Amino acid sequence: MPPPSAFDVEAATDTQAATFINRLSLNGVSARRRKAPPVSTGLATYASSDMFKSPGYGKPKAKRWDHILTEEAHAREMSSLKAASQLLKTPGLISLGGGLPSSTVFPFEHLQVKVPRPPHFSEIETRDSGLLIQAGKHDAAEGKSIYDIHIAFNYGQATGSVQLLRFVTEHTEIVHHPPYQDWQCTLNVGSTAAFEMALRTFCARGDYLMTEEYSFCTALETASPLGVKCLGIKMDKDGLLPAHMDSLLSNWSPSGHGGAKKPFLLYTVPTGQNPTGATQSVQRRREIYAVAQKHDLYILEDEPYYFLQMQPYTGADAPDVPPPDSHDAFLDALVPSLLSMDTDGRVMRMDSFSKVIAPGMRTGWITASAQIVERIVRYAEVSTQMPSGVSQLMLFKLLDETWGHSGYLDWLIWMRMEYTRKRDNIVVACERFLPREVASWVAPEAGMFHWIKVDWMKHPLIRQGKEVQLLELEEKIWRAGVDSGVLTAKGSWFRAEGDTGEDMFFRTTFAAAGEKDVVEAVERFGEGLRVEFGLREENAKVNGHGNKETKMGTNGSA
Repeated sequence: MPPPSAFDVEAATDTQAATFINRLSLNGVSARRRKAPPVSTGLATYASSDMFKSPGYGKPKAKRWDHILTEEAHAREMSSLKAASQLLKTPGLISLGGGLPSSTVFPFEHLQVKVPRPPHFSEIETRDSGLLIQAGKHDAAEGKSIYDIHIAFNYGQATGSVQLLRFVTEHTEIVHHPPYQDWQCTLNVGSTAAFEMALRTFCARGDYLMTEEYSFCTALETASPLGVKCLGIKMDKDGLLPAHMDSLLSNWSPSGHGGAKKPFLLYTVPTGQNPTGATQSVQRRREIYAVAQKHDLYILEDEPYYFLQMQPYTGADAPDVPPPDSHDAFLDALVPSLLSMDTDGRVMRMDSFSKVIAPGMRTGWITASAQIVERIVRYAEVSTQMPSGVSQLMLFKLLDETWGHSGYLDWLIWMRMEYTRKRDNIVVACERFLPREVASWVAPEAGMFHWIKVDWMKHPLIRQGKEVQLLELEEKIWRAGVDSGVLTAKGSWFRAEGDTGEDMFFRTTFAAAGEKDVVEAVERFGEGLRVEFGLREENAKVNGHGNKETKMGTNGSA
């Protein structure tokens, strides 16, 4: 059964058409909603981003990707029950066909939460002057809201609720303005699930997945049991190197890779990359996209840290860089996404509320061409079903009804400044307490992670001519940190190809621990490095940041 059609778009004048080509404005959202049909408040209502986005006059349509879809992906058909549920909105229809329970047996009458009142977002301000928002069981029927417990707590569509899908579709257009016509969004239970769905949609056993040479270990652990091999692309401070990726692809030999065909799928975290903290510049992203076009690659753009981009790091004693002074200034300060450059429909972007609202919401969304979204939705219908109705209801009440797009951007600006402060704190601590003889780093521009390189070739055992392996020393240094009272993550845990590599790194995070604890942890890590590398302190010398100067010990002891 074909899905219901999206609402008809009014004939546009030349001026109206131009507004569709430009980035959607906050005022444009309100104007569009006023012209659109009312949002359905029925159970399990069918929803599509086509109902809420610009028609895309003058934009190209996405390429077709049938040639890289797996046999499993091609075989998926629409759920019979989900298809039938689209008829529930038929006037006068009495349903005896679906397995939806009555909300009369839901043991919840209302939910009430306290949330920040923009622009007063701190925990203390929220406690003192926050807003109480409430969702009742029958708010929609009583005309109080378009979303309530009766709707949210029942079964729904795999695309997510029409109410929240509308918000994320508008948000995606405001921020990214995809440059092709037939893009869509669909909600999911988080980017890890979305990534697993993507792998099963595109990759057969034995295929290679390209990714940064240091990559998110959970992604690597998701690919491995599916028989998908990871191919690490070399990196610098701006992320993966497109020239290296181009070289690998241009010189690919199936016989040199167990008969595997040339890779066609790239997984990348462009902003605040996990674990390295690297952020791809706009030029780097354009170069990556150009290589993707040259070799007909499909890109999985995983962006949980996109809105954790920070103000520039200026040093311990420099004044703070003021926040963006408007919503437009904030949006312009963001590095453009790969999605915003995607004229071919070759990017599946994964967004999440985990880092900007709360990870326990288990709610995110993807943006991709209609063809790919439809295949992912077919998978979700028989697996995750839909994101939690409780989470969707809370997010809708917060983001749509209470804050709106304007308030949400205010929140993201506040988050930008919070993470700037957290980042500055750990970098200053490293400048104060880590021995520069063996430790180096680049201040991250985004994300939650600070990546510290340790020059393991200066270890006393190496200097004494003893044969010792990188992993062996990495374990010793990591254990020295633990013994000093600080837990870091070994860089080897994130190696895409599972090999050793040539350099030694440790990942630290500045997101969760308090600022004083972060400083204390960095000091402990520095002390562990000094002990392990046989560095002795020269307390008489202190540099401009309060760093204690150290000298190499000749006997391997402090």
